[in-house]
Amino acid sequence: MIREVTLRPVEDADFDALFEFMRDPESVRMAAFTAQDPDDREAFEAHLRRNLANPDTTNRVIVGDGRVVGSIASFVIEGDTEITYWVDRSVWGQGVAGRAVELLLREVTTRPVHARVASDNAGSRRVLLRAGFEVVGTDVGYANARKAEVEETILKLG
Repeated sequence: MIREVTLRPVEDADFDALFEFMRDPESVRMAAFTAQDPDDREAFEAHLRRNLANPDTTNRVIVGDGRVVGSIASFVIEGDTEITYWVDRSVWGQGVAGRAVELLLREVTTRPVHARVASDNAGSRRVLLRAGFEVVGTDVGYANARKAEVEETILKLG
């Protein structure tokens, strides 16, 4: 059970762990809206480096009890600030995502802030609702992980 959760900036040494988390088949299916090919390391690294270089993003690794257990970020898309996160499946259900969201929201004070989650991803939806987000709508989009149109829930925090 993870007792301490902290955030820190992403370092090059984190890339291997983050890549492995983001290609876990069960995690990919749950997230739905993922990279076209989760096994493409070159595309993963290029995408991450672009995000790290973008001054409108805040990228952090999630550290649980001293080891990297995920990532969390905020970014601006079409003028709206959004957050996204990915937690290693080995620590699901231990409060890691909720604590990471709480910590990021202390750092990123822009409001409103939005989030999107595959509507059938009950765990992630619950994390966001507990953090104070409210459901403001739904959308349907193509989800690479499922190779199908998938409904996503759109949430907003004040």
